[in-house]
Amino acid sequence: MGDVGGVVGPNLDFLKQYGSPIFVATAMWNHGPAMMEVMRAKGIARPTFRDAELIDLIAYIKAASPLPVAGPLYVLPGRAAEGHRLFVEKRCSDCHGVAGKGGGVGPDLAERGVHRTLTQFAAAMWNKAPAMLEAMKGRGVPVPRLTAEEMADIVADLYAVQYFAVPGDRQRGARLAAEKGCLGCHVVQGPDGKAPVDLAQVKGLDSPAAVVAALWNHSFIGAPPADRPKPRWAEFRADEMADLVAFLRSLS
Repeated sequence: MGDVGGVVGPNLDFLKQYGSPIFVATAMWNHGPAMMEVMRAKGIARPTFRDAELIDLIAYIKAASPLPVAGPLYVLPGRAAEGHRLFVEKRCSDCHGVAGKGGGVGPDLAERGVHRTLTQFAAAMWNKAPAMLEAMKGRGVPVPRLTAEEMADIVADLYAVQYFAVPGDRQRGARLAAEKGCLGCHVVQGPDGKAPVDLAQVKGLDSPAAVVAALWNHSFIGAPPADRPKPRWAEFRADEMADLVAFLRSLS
């Protein structure tokens, strides 16, 4: 890098252009098995990353490379549904379960609440790669190669199953729905089951992102009928929104 270092692996100057955590996670995953073999042959101890070390390494790469940045790097936002499809297709689900569905070799990924940044996620994938590769080898699972877009989709799926965030409590969410005035307009599982505002009939709330999108779109509804007082606009703390999301998702 910057004309300093060895020539066994590719020159890393090009990485100045690709400082995205998604790209870094993808490159480290795809390149990991080959690097492990070279390190083993040369007697080099495989490094691991902790705390902000990977962020510091990326900052060094950006500063040390003499190459100019040609332009911005674009990685499309992930799609949770596509990420779930890839999770199964790439056989990640052979080892990892999600909410009890899938393999039990690794930890269940739903509702982990790990509070990781994407760079910390990339570091965790690198650190755990030897154990994951060994498990895949024992089960006859080929090591999947991923594009940056596919990694973004898988990360979006992990966000959807609340791998990164502490899950809400649906019982607290039910109480909040009443306390915040949601049930002044909406019913939950009404007697005829046909009410257009029956929250139990709402579809498509299969991820926190979908719930938040619905809430945002719903904030532009018209004024209440003349015979109904204008309700106080409810505000939510982050933990309360997590509880409300858990409640809304539980209805369907």
